[in-house]
Amino acid sequence: MQTERQTQIMELALGLIAEKGIQGLTIKNLSKEIGISEPAIYRHFESKNGILLSILDNFKQMAAMMAGMIPSIEGSAFDKIEFMFSKIVQLFIEAPSYVSVIFSEEIFKNNPQLKNKIIEVLDQNEQTIENIISIGQKNGDVRTDIDSSNLALIVMGSLRFLVKQWDIKDNHENLKEEGNRLLNSLKLIISK
Repeated sequence: MQTERQTQIMELALGLIAEKGIQGLTIKNLSKEIGISEPAIYRHFESKNGILLSILDNFKQMAAMMAGMIPSIEGSAFDKIEFMFSKIVQLFIEAPSYVSVIFSEEIFKNNPQLKNKIIEVLDQNEQTIENIISIGQKNGDVRTDIDSSNLALIVMGSLRFLVKQWDIKDNHENLKEEGNRLLNSLKLIISK
């Protein structure tokens, strides 16, 4: 459980990332932004890594919460994928700086802690989608001529590319509309 100050620091860290990119997140910049000394930040987080790990943990918890809601959603496998997809898109629209953190694997490659946390987040989301697809295949909603893990990669890869492209273009496109168009195409690809 995070303290109110830790939550504030993480929110300001996300703001700095949105403004200056992941490289702009430094303890010095953060202390200026929040109006407290650098040592005061270290009382709440041991390092910049600690802040990033907490941000990734929050994202992972949100994704787990969404995955926990899936069994209660009525409808086809695609309806469940659409639910999850739209919730993730909405989260990125509301907090675009999450894109810079979640999709910065190349920056984290040489940092085992952050790399492992990113892998946990990606694996969790992929497993959720793969489970939905597997159940959909058993229920006759989803094509069975392609392995469920490959279909999950298609869905996850499509979402990743769409969101990353939106981020690189400085959020000038309507991510929700683009996401809906992509969902319609994915429905054609995965439906039986």
